[in-house]
Amino acid sequence: MLRTAGVTRDFGGVHAVAGVSIEVRRGTLTGLIGPNGAGKSTLLAMLAGTIPVTSGQVIYAGADVTGVPAYRRARLGLVRTTSSRRSPSGKTWRWAVTCWAAARWARGSSAWSACSRGSARCSPGGRAGRLSGGERKMLAMGRVLMVEPAVFLLDEPTANLAPKVAAELLTGHVRALAEAGAAVLVVEQRARAVLAISDYTYVLGGGQVLMADTPARLSASREFTESFFGTAPSRKG
Repeated sequence: MLRTAGVTRDFGGVHAVAGVSIEVRRGTLTGLIGPNGAGKSTLLAMLAGTIPVTSGQVIYAGADVTGVPAYRRARLGLVRTTSSRRSPSGKTWRWAVTCWAAARWARGSSAWSACSRGSARCSPGGRAGRLSGGERKMLAMGRVLMVEPAVFLLDEPTANLAPKVAAELLTGHVRALAEAGAAVLVVEQRARAVLAISDYTYVLGGGQVLMADTPARLSASREFTESFFGTAPSRKG
């Protein structure tokens, strides 16, 4: 559904992303992990079209969209959320509707029980700037879900969330998007959490793909587990 062919992005001679080729298939959840500065968010921005590539190609649904602007990619069904917690502070019915839609999506979730109960912060006339960190994440996901994209590019969806809420978001809702048939690419700092839900995972470092495999095979790799967790892979039996 989505792939890159040797994409690079240079900032003043610095290779933030250097010749990365990945693919994201329909009905699967693909993880993208790595340390800070690895180039993960830059790669997502190039996929979404919010920053241009220096070289290489972005292919979506079989078409070259490398030069297509972000708003047109979104209309085609390629949508990204960011890791930012900022949200507009103005009060409009559009934001109220978005909050309502997101709350319906998260129905039954303790993460956003306040909104699903009709919190004053999320009720009509409420200001988006008054939302908590978790509620702003809900708002961002709700905005994306309303356009029903074919590809979800999720940039650190659990950033600044409590561990319980983060686990609930990933294992419950994000995983469900792939199971419903969408192609999902998740950038995360929580490597263990991504390995628990992804079908395939890319490991970035220094702007390059260092490793790429199924979670089971990565978890069995001494190089991977020692690099990320400081331990050798566990042995059963």
